[in-house]
Amino acid sequence: MKLWGRIVVTVVVLATMFLILPWRDVLGSMGRMPWPVWVGIVLGFLVGHGLGALKWRLAVNAGRGGLAALDALRCYAAGLFANLCLPSIVGGDVLRAVLAGKSTKRPEAVVVGGLADRASDVSALALLIAGGALFARRALPGSAQLVLTVSLVLGVTGALVALFLLIRRPLAAWPPRLRRHLGRMLVALRRLTRRPATAAAVVGLSLAIQTGFILLNAVIGHSIGIDQPLAVWFLAWPVAKLSGLLPISLGGLAIREATLAAALAPFGVAPALGVAASLLWQTVLIAGGLLSGLLWLGLRRHHTAENTATIASPGHV
Repeated sequence: MKLWGRIVVTVVVLATMFLILPWRDVLGSMGRMPWPVWVGIVLGFLVGHGLGALKWRLAVNAGRGGLAALDALRCYAAGLFANLCLPSIVGGDVLRAVLAGKSTKRPEAVVVGGLADRASDVSALALLIAGGALFARRALPGSAQLVLTVSLVLGVTGALVALFLLIRRPLAAWPPRLRRHLGRMLVALRRLTRRPATAAAVVGLSLAIQTGFILLNAVIGHSIGIDQPLAVWFLAWPVAKLSGLLPISLGGLAIREATLAAALAPFGVAPALGVAASLLWQTVLIAGGLLSGLLWLGLRRHHTAENTATIASPGHV
């Protein structure tokens, strides 16, 4: 039922956009992007996720997961490819956790490390949204500036209150359905805080990766005619990405496009251009996912061949 619900939401939002938007303008805007720029963005996307694999391995090994570098890359590539086939990116996280758990024989460490990795990404996006909102206000008229300022203050206050409740409220006081997830999240945070250098590296990599993705999207926007200050992208794109993480559509499709168009609209960007930019990023996600699938297949064959050679060796018992 949850899957069918996501399908319905995706179809309804896509259909609404098809009815409202001038799709000739959307497709025409997408066609203005030079293919060498698109190829460069795909390569940048892969580099960013290469750093993401390193970050994930650091988070997993903070809990003594013992995940090898090549195994981390193999499992991470499988998860990135699975994002194309599963209802949400959480499905990709689950697949890489299952594969890594089999490789390390420590599934709990992998799960907790994965939660820490995802929490660092969400925290990085929240920080980038706050910074983008702070500087993007200048590009808005007076009333819109006030609305954005109030939203920023309320958002920061709400985040601090939520963090305080998460840390200080006893686990038994939370609803039973949330206790297991919150307990794992707290364990993940504690393991990272015990290794401050690792925690700093994970958070720093998250900020660097998400900043890189924002810059890639700004290049997409500039190539199709969205001439806005960089601060606008630091506000709009993380908001769209966070909306895509909500488990209400298929992999964030349609929700992400609608949110980016809505976030750019107050700055004078036509909705058709916002949707075109998001759809171009979707093509990058598809291409990157397919290339990650090829990498996973190659690394899996290498992994299988190594295991076969180990078993067949005379000294193996």
